[in-house]
Amino acid sequence: MSRRKPQLPSWLPIDPYILALIGTVAVAALLPARGAAADVAGGVSTGAVALLFFLYGARLSTAEAVEGVKHWRLHLTVLVCTFVAFPLLGLAARGLVPYVLTPQLSNGLLFLCLVPSTIQSSIAFTSIARGNVPAAICAGSFSSLAGIVVTPVLAGLVLGGSGGGFSADSLLKIVLQLLVPFLAGQLLRRWVSGFLVRHKKVLGYVDRGSILLVVYTAFSEGMVRGVWHQVSVVRLLGLLGVEAVLLAVMLAVSWYGAKRLGFGRGDRIAIQFAGSKKSLAAGLPMASVLFGAQASLAVLPLMLFHQMQLMVCAVIAKRRSRDPLPEEVDQAVPAEAALR
Repeated sequence: MSRRKPQLPSWLPIDPYILALIGTVAVAALLPARGAAADVAGGVSTGAVALLFFLYGARLSTAEAVEGVKHWRLHLTVLVCTFVAFPLLGLAARGLVPYVLTPQLSNGLLFLCLVPSTIQSSIAFTSIARGNVPAAICAGSFSSLAGIVVTPVLAGLVLGGSGGGFSADSLLKIVLQLLVPFLAGQLLRRWVSGFLVRHKKVLGYVDRGSILLVVYTAFSEGMVRGVWHQVSVVRLLGLLGVEAVLLAVMLAVSWYGAKRLGFGRGDRIAIQFAGSKKSLAAGLPMASVLFGAQASLAVLPLMLFHQMQLMVCAVIAKRRSRDPLPEEVDQAVPAEAALR
């Protein structure tokens, strides 16, 4: 008899992209970009992020955006989770310094709490869980657009001199790198949308590849400047524990808070996945502008949280996909009554 190959449990999500992120950090540690190579890598990563937000703009249908605006209560709930509840928890975590977190890691954790929500993973997990996908598309997009201004402003208010903070120059750089390409994508959508649909899979690699480039650039600079010697294994484990609690709290607040506000199942799913996650794609370029040479250490909490949220939300989405939809329950009740 042939033996079956051992398989990992279906509930354990192993995302190749997470392995790619870890591999990119390892490459940056062993072969960091220096001198002219660092300048080239920085320029390429900036262009890649601009391309990423151009694609975001080109993919968002104007009709979907207009329809999404009508669902303002849902989007307002997501924005409150992202830019009010998260920052308040980040400020509360300041009390863990210096017992659990170092001041640098605390700043990075607080920056994580200021970053806008994701777009792609919110849509993907909402779709898997059979939630309101159009709402997730609009919620993620609106959060990213709001974050272009809100994140640096909040960083200037709560981080102060700990990072580069808010300034007209930093805001201009972020707008040019993120908002302008997004708007360009919206303007050119009618001409490029067909191409994007036909090459959806290839462009997915562009999305993820651009983030890997930014990760490599940020961590290379950190290696060259020696900032990683400031973090011990014990501190990293403490950071992971704090982030696990942060994610659990926001998942519960977004799910049960949406229920308390009267949202239906599909909307609650969109709110939970859009309101509990943070965007690595938006956070990395913002950190490089706001924190400068300290960006690699500042984005470490965001990178760890990004991987954690993908794994946890993948499990939740799979479980939610097995829940009966309201219409299925309504159909099942008369059928059961007829059998009695």
